[in-house]
Amino acid sequence: MEFQVKVLFLSFVLTTFLSFIMIPILKKRKVGQMERDDGPQSHLKKQGTPTMGGIVIILSIILICIGLYIYYTKYREEPVIAKNILPLLIASVGFGLVGFIDDFKKVVLKNTKGLSPKAKMIGLLIVAVGYTIYLTSILKIGTDLYIPFMKTSITLPMWVYIPFAIFVMLATTNAINLTDGIHGLSRSVTTIILTCLTVIAILFDTKEVTLFGSALSGACLGFLLFNLYPSKIMMGDTGSLMLGGAVAAMALYLKIPLLLVIIAFIPILETLSVMLQVAHFKRTGNRIFKMAPLHHHFELSGWKENKVVSVFSIVTLVVCVIGLFAI
Repeated sequence: MEFQVKVLFLSFVLTTFLSFIMIPILKKRKVGQMERDDGPQSHLKKQGTPTMGGIVIILSIILICIGLYIYYTKYREEPVIAKNILPLLIASVGFGLVGFIDDFKKVVLKNTKGLSPKAKMIGLLIVAVGYTIYLTSILKIGTDLYIPFMKTSITLPMWVYIPFAIFVMLATTNAINLTDGIHGLSRSVTTIILTCLTVIAILFDTKEVTLFGSALSGACLGFLLFNLYPSKIMMGDTGSLMLGGAVAAMALYLKIPLLLVIIAFIPILETLSVMLQVAHFKRTGNRIFKMAPLHHHFELSGWKENKVVSVFSIVTLVVCVIGLFAI
């Protein structure tokens, strides 16, 4: 446990240091946030805020994971742990890379549309399929899933498990991506979820997930220093897709993807708000919410951004505690 705390602290310090370096570079390159004209008017003042900050988190966890790989290979002589950290890293960075390409097209090449939805989904699908194949064919962790509260597991046929795992990864990345949109919201909510998964990894004695989760939680906390209201840097799809991928990758590795229904309640709620809004508008021409995703509805209802972040984070903390009791 002491070593994991050191990993978290080191990741926090490294991300803080990298943020200090990256923010002036992004400002100089004019890599600024592009706000929608049809979004909340209060968001227009964010125009030009340095974005693509997810690069900072990605660089940090890459350096930390390389350090852990060397440490566990040469000094601890536990090559299995060292080797199994890498797929978690590669899957997370893979999702982040899709987001980076989208951000790059938008803010650097000034293509406001970025990646087409089809191209983005294909990119996410490639990463999801690759990670699922690794789990089932190389790591061979099995196809059993833990059932929250029931204290038991069920084993799925391979032909059911593979599409299910892919769906979990795609759904989680998109849900956390939709949660992004307010200063610090996605980072705060996701950091709590990551911490919950890390605690579960400790309970399960799954060291590679514990180490990876500690590194990523520390990186998120370091980034939050600059991302809370008013943000000095935005994460962009680079960061939100990477964090969504990390949450899904950790949950699948621990065989607890069903627990995400509980601990990822806020991202799920954000996703449902968009789906309901679109379906209801197409059917009736009217809106259920003032604006979707849900956090925009509360903004337009008079809530300050800090209040939205605080309430959503508290709700996430409560459901994560419930999730821990479900194990």
